[in-house]
Amino acid sequence: MENLIITTKLKDNSVLFDRRVFRYFDLISFLITVILSCIGLLFVFSATYSPERPYSIFFFKQMYGLIAALVIYFLCLIPDYRTWMRWGYVGYYGVILLLMYTLIKGSIGMGAQRWINLIFFKLQPSELAKLLFPAWTVHYLHIHKNKSEYIFTNFLPILTLLAISCILILKQPDLGTALIIASSGLFICWLAGIGKKFFIYGLLITTIAAPFLWRYSLKSYQKNRVSVFLGMGDTKKDRYQREQAMIAIGSGGFTGKGLLKGTQNKLRFLPEGRTDFIFAVLCEEWGLLGALMILSLYSILFYRLFFIASQLKDRYMQLFSLGIIIHIIFSSIVNIGMVLGLLPIVGIPLPLMSYGISNLWITFASLGIFQNIAMQRTYYIE
Repeated sequence: MENLIITTKLKDNSVLFDRRVFRYFDLISFLITVILSCIGLLFVFSATYSPERPYSIFFFKQMYGLIAALVIYFLCLIPDYRTWMRWGYVGYYGVILLLMYTLIKGSIGMGAQRWINLIFFKLQPSELAKLLFPAWTVHYLHIHKNKSEYIFTNFLPILTLLAISCILILKQPDLGTALIIASSGLFICWLAGIGKKFFIYGLLITTIAAPFLWRYSLKSYQKNRVSVFLGMGDTKKDRYQREQAMIAIGSGGFTGKGLLKGTQNKLRFLPEGRTDFIFAVLCEEWGLLGALMILSLYSILFYRLFFIASQLKDRYMQLFSLGIIIHIIFSSIVNIGMVLGLLPIVGIPLPLMSYGISNLWITFASLGIFQNIAMQRTYYIE
């Protein structure tokens, strides 16, 4: 009994805890998060470096964004995780409104309308969906826990809201983020017990509808990316990104060319080096050794997160903890896979490393809330 956290339950089920709760603070996952972020900042510097202006505006934005992300991380440790679920349940309706507003008045960049200009930075509402949809889903399941959760109709509100979210994001257009949110949402439903029949029927319907979706749902550039992945397309145009990424990765060799010495990066042959293809920049300058180091850090981080989640005794704590981090895992796999040519190219940044303030903040917030749950792992939802 002496090893348990001393708590005082309040009327709203929040928890006041003393400093002994920090014995449950997972230092390993936090340190790996910081290390990956600092390496990411280093390669944002490298990808945007020029002799005339060594420190670009992107580097400064990412640096200030990282400082703010650390503040966000520790702020996420303050409220009880059940409070985060309640806030997320209400806040997600606000996210839907922001996604609608983005389609009407959003800021346009690189042919897409995905951001809301907030003067000092641009907010990407679809990133908020990654953070708040798991909270909405798990809180919904919790308040309806007296129903049989294995009945498909009980999942209809979740699937409906997920479909609305993905459609709004596809309209921006942002296929990559829509796929990540859809995959994360379906993963939570699978953990919650939606049943394998849903996925079997869903796969059959998707297969039948594939020709229609290909013709009417995908943009021409999205079709080109799939064609390139299948080995088709003009090398000088459609295959350019993939070819340049392959050249950058291959030319890095075993130890790399050295920081700031990557020719594909410095001569601007590699598109989007500071964002989607930052892993290719790293491979060129740090080589296979650097790539293996990054892959090892991500693997240790994800293993640690799953290990902590497996220790949680309450089902809803597990659902929330896994739901809040699964988008980070999916995004990392997809980004590295597309850079290595194993998956089609989609606009998904590498979490913790790619340039992007919204993505960085949401990633740190997700890991901070997960840490919150880990620190309170002796509690149960009542």
